[in-house]
Amino acid sequence: MSLPFTPLYINGAYLPSSNGKTFKVISPSTHQVVGISASASSEDCQNAILAASNAFKTWEHTLWSERRNIFIRAAELLQSEAKYQKGRNYKDEILSAVAEETGAVPAMTNFNWVASIGLLRDLASLGNVGELGGLSFPSEKIPGGSVAVERRAMGVIFAIAPWNSPVNLTLRAILIPILCGNTVVFRSSEQSPRSQAIICELFEEARLPPGVFNFISTSRESAPELTAEIIANPSVRKINFTGSDRVGRAIAMEAAKHLKPCVLELGGKAPVVVLNDANIAEAAKAIVNGAFLHSGQICMSTERVIAERGVYKNLCDAICQLVRTIRSGDILGFNQAEPSVDTKVRLGPLFSESSAQNVLDMLHEAKEAGANMLVGDLTRRGAYIQPHVVTDVRPGLGLWDRETFGPVIVLVAADSVDEAVELANASDYSLTAALWTSNLYSAKDVAARIHSGYVNINGTTIYSELAYGLVGLGGSSGYGRFSVNDFTDLRVIVTHPPGPALYPLFN
Repeated sequence: MSLPFTPLYINGAYLPSSNGKTFKVISPSTHQVVGISASASSEDCQNAILAASNAFKTWEHTLWSERRNIFIRAAELLQSEAKYQKGRNYKDEILSAVAEETGAVPAMTNFNWVASIGLLRDLASLGNVGELGGLSFPSEKIPGGSVAVERRAMGVIFAIAPWNSPVNLTLRAILIPILCGNTVVFRSSEQSPRSQAIICELFEEARLPPGVFNFISTSRESAPELTAEIIANPSVRKINFTGSDRVGRAIAMEAAKHLKPCVLELGGKAPVVVLNDANIAEAAKAIVNGAFLHSGQICMSTERVIAERGVYKNLCDAICQLVRTIRSGDILGFNQAEPSVDTKVRLGPLFSESSAQNVLDMLHEAKEAGANMLVGDLTRRGAYIQPHVVTDVRPGLGLWDRETFGPVIVLVAADSVDEAVELANASDYSLTAALWTSNLYSAKDVAARIHSGYVNINGTTIYSELAYGLVGLGGSSGYGRFSVNDFTDLRVIVTHPPGPALYPLFN
């Protein structure tokens, strides 16, 4: 059986790399090769930028209704159970590709499909027209003059999205820029090129003009050099990146060399604050779900739980009881004839063995510093690692300070609400948080003191409103938003009335 090949997509054409180079995609579930992808050359990257730059000249002037209709057609194609132009079904293609490339369990592969449909429909809604509108008002200094303030597309946007939710995060990276009249050069993750390339065929069938969206994939080894080269190209106006804070910092530094702005959605270390009057049973379920969905490989995953001492023991017991009912394993049956029949298997592998080892290294460091392992065996099997619940971890340890990106919950007791808030804020991350309490009057006051772009009261940390996206408050969580304002320029046009003008040199 031949392996699927993922080509580049430049100016509406599917192409191998100009130098013939490829790279292998390894499944975290089986450690086997599940695909081959074109590895773009410098020439390919420049051709993609040129195609986007040329397409921008006409795409910028397309009607809002035309852009909206393309999004609606894409949503309908994605939602339809019918086979698309190449004889496959988009839903089945997404579920299969995401599972094979990332090891995601069915809940996450299905989420990629459902969330992508919702994102397309939401951004096609007429409610966004107002955001693209401008202002017109009389000049305050020129008698009879008028001022028009317009929002105009910026030009070519360079976008990068990660593997952990590859389809909907790819769409999020490109939809707002395209909606605003920009064109895009998109670079996929080395882990999930086939999953992300599905968007090429989707938009081709939805009749997006050639050159508006261009797709390149690069090997892990060539990615840093080519990314820097793309950022340096004068035609690229802005960069948006979703991924680790380590890579985000490198991209920000490259962009700064050329004074180019970025939207960066980076890591998370989401805290949950549980007060003495909280519903412990519900809080425990939300915490476990938030920590272990997708094996903890979500930037919004619950990582730190800070509970007031009055409920700390009961919360620990409730969480441990739930965690002992789940484990990681070959839920999809990649390593056997049939999927696992063990009902406790709810989690898949981490995306790589090195990622699993990184989690174990942090766990061992914490244990050596006196942390207590309530649940977990401190081992891994390939990229599979079992859920862990850990206590007695404080700032200064990797398990507290760094994004774990694995199935680990850290539990800490606080002697007061003030201490709980202080511990929640003892982090360089600021993406999402949660607060559990039955007093909704004081909840908003406490939530306002938690340094986080999102605070979910009596809910999970894995939630954000689609209309606003995730908003980090700087630091290791990044900055900027996926919004109309972030992907348009303000242009001011002043109309001077006829008549004598006052020019100081000639009066």
